[in-house]
Amino acid sequence: MTRKERYEAFVTYFEENQPEAETELNYSNPFELLVAVVLSAQCTDVRINKVTPKLFEDFPTAEHLASTHFDELFPYIKSVSYPNNKTKHLIGLGKMLVEDFNSEIPASKDELQKLPGVGRKTANVVTSVVWNQPSMAVDTHVFRVSKRLGLVNQNASTPLAVEKQLVKHLSEDVIPKAHHWLILHGRYVCQARKPKCEECNLIHFCRYFEKKEKISR
Repeated sequence: MTRKERYEAFVTYFEENQPEAETELNYSNPFELLVAVVLSAQCTDVRINKVTPKLFEDFPTAEHLASTHFDELFPYIKSVSYPNNKTKHLIGLGKMLVEDFNSEIPASKDELQKLPGVGRKTANVVTSVVWNQPSMAVDTHVFRVSKRLGLVNQNASTPLAVEKQLVKHLSEDVIPKAHHWLILHGRYVCQARKPKCEECNLIHFCRYFEKKEKISR
């Protein structure tokens, strides 16, 4: 199967079976999404969704984050990964949003990455989810699943390399959804240690499954 055929099979399957894929983080506005994504680095969405309701209730705007201090904010997020750094990031993020962006969430990936705690992946998530821009955020699930399916080369050794290949071969209108398709498939089916190939409907074009079948023969 050619690379083009793999992409066509991938898009066709998910367009038919999961056309409305979206983030599992709970949020009600761009500010909340940005905060949730910053917190979600190396942490599960389930954990973040347990933490954010009270956080968003007491710190609903950038101004609230900008005016708080470490000891006040830390207890709200102490159960997430790297809470010390993330507490500092959120306070700095709030201050920069107020001082440099008139408390508005920038729609540019370059400007988003100026904010404390915001890297390329976070900027891609926010621009994709909020503004439906053709941004492909590559987390561990996207990285693993895209390589297993054969959508990207096995020698694509960095998230940026994987991102560039996916963006090259997917149409712009599909990219925002494809990000979620890959994440959710990796989260629930194509898991890292024990992929559920017996439950997967993509094995007919999956390079990982093809190799596994050959080895077992």
